[in-house]
Amino acid sequence: MKEKRNLKVEAIEKGTVIDHIKSGQALNVLRILGISSDFRATISFVMNAPGARGKKDVVKIEGKELSVEELNRIALISPKATINIIRDFEVVQKNNVVLPSYVEGVVRCTNSNCISNSNEPIKSKFSVIQSEEEGVTLHCLYCEHLISENIAENLL
Repeated sequence: MKEKRNLKVEAIEKGTVIDHIKSGQALNVLRILGISSDFRATISFVMNAPGARGKKDVVKIEGKELSVEELNRIALISPKATINIIRDFEVVQKNNVVLPSYVEGVVRCTNSNCISNSNEPIKSKFSVIQSEEEGVTLHCLYCEHLISENIAENLL
């Protein structure tokens, strides 16, 4: 009979755990946070883990607390994520990400004719719309173009 094994991930002393990330988005969260192979702190992530509301991803980062800008970017790709701040091995704060109503200079408009994609010195501007059926949709304030898919691929 084969013995069942569990892999345990050690608790972190100080840092952030991002839970309830939309399934399949953990690598995009790492990209948003600028985490690459030269990042020296301990990082753990789980993709497609079973959760109470279906499959989810989880990212745990030792020694890092997230900025508001990072939280806003994560909210665009995973509006139901929760952020747990860890200090002395304890969760000291737990918050849901808050989807901003407006973002500037965060996402590239997918309309190649948009003025924000020209050589003009302007930043992209989008209003953010969320619905249960559609998820997150970005509305370009320059060209009226809508982005509702592959938002992570267009983050600046």
